[in-house]
Amino acid sequence: MDLVNSDSQLLHDSPFLKACRREPTDVTPVWLMRQAGRYMAEYREVRSKVTFLELCKNPDLATEVTVTAAERLGVDAAILFADILLILEPLGLDLEFAKGEGPVIHNPIRESADVDRLRRMDDVAPLDYVLQAVRSIRSALRPTTPLIGFAGAPFTLACYAIEGGGSRHYEKAKSFMYRDPGAWNALMTILTDATIVYLNAQAAAGAQALQLFDSWVGTLGPEDYRRFVQPHMRRLFESLDPTTPSIHFGTDTSTLLELQRDCGGQVIGLDWRIELADGWNRLGPGVAVQGNLDPVTLFGPFAEVERQTRRILGQAAGRPGHIFNLGHGIMPQTPVDNVLRLIELVHETSSAHRVK
Repeated sequence: MDLVNSDSQLLHDSPFLKACRREPTDVTPVWLMRQAGRYMAEYREVRSKVTFLELCKNPDLATEVTVTAAERLGVDAAILFADILLILEPLGLDLEFAKGEGPVIHNPIRESADVDRLRRMDDVAPLDYVLQAVRSIRSALRPTTPLIGFAGAPFTLACYAIEGGGSRHYEKAKSFMYRDPGAWNALMTILTDATIVYLNAQAAAGAQALQLFDSWVGTLGPEDYRRFVQPHMRRLFESLDPTTPSIHFGTDTSTLLELQRDCGGQVIGLDWRIELADGWNRLGPGVAVQGNLDPVTLFGPFAEVERQTRRILGQAAGRPGHIFNLGHGIMPQTPVDNVLRLIELVHETSSAHRVK
């Protein structure tokens, strides 16, 4: 077997990708959203020299922070360092990460005419720096460590584009959605088309799995999700490379799980607001699940981290298809030692719950 085929087989047989396929593993794979971030001194050192957008757009630096985090933590998958909002720039939206404010869209969408002015992203050339990073990271990672590519889901992207930044109640986005469903669907179609191109390009560049972050979709009730989101998400998942596993993640989505499952994704992300066993039972045996420790638990004494981690692993009960993760990303002030010990704990104890 040549080296390329050998590396490909190592990746295929990795615990993370086997779990995505709901195949038995010797250990529960674990990775953490935002595992390369401000809680880690190595990241802060790199970040002190450049702005956040400069870091995202520099393939060498994106490679450094991605690989450093994966290797230091000893996780079972790396995730591309980028941001879900990068895709908005090629569409014609003016994105800035303002110090102390987070992302700001300086020309937000407020009327149907604003949707009409958006550009279509028919190819991924404007985001080639992301693909360069994917190729560089894949080359630098150990051959046993899969790389996860990702994008923001259309609903969450639409909310940022309409609100112009962060929001608590999404009143601008939701009122736009209710007031002008035609313009809303046109916007979602543009975002869906761009996301399909973007994610398939990441897979072609060397990502072994793809995650859709629908961080804000939990603001919707089931009926609104069916009407305004589900058709676009179903088309998106149907258009992704079928050989690349996909992870469908949202927060505060315990009322939407079955609807999310029906859209697609081999893996459904669960946040901490639902018991893992309850969520998995509702989803049924046809999907893997990812989750679902509350990120704030990592600020507490490790005895509590251990108790809750064992509870989650116990609910998974060693069934094939569980990927351990947080219910959302690591927070900036999280103690690094607790993160390192969490990874070790999952690896050391999960074999006791394997189905024999």
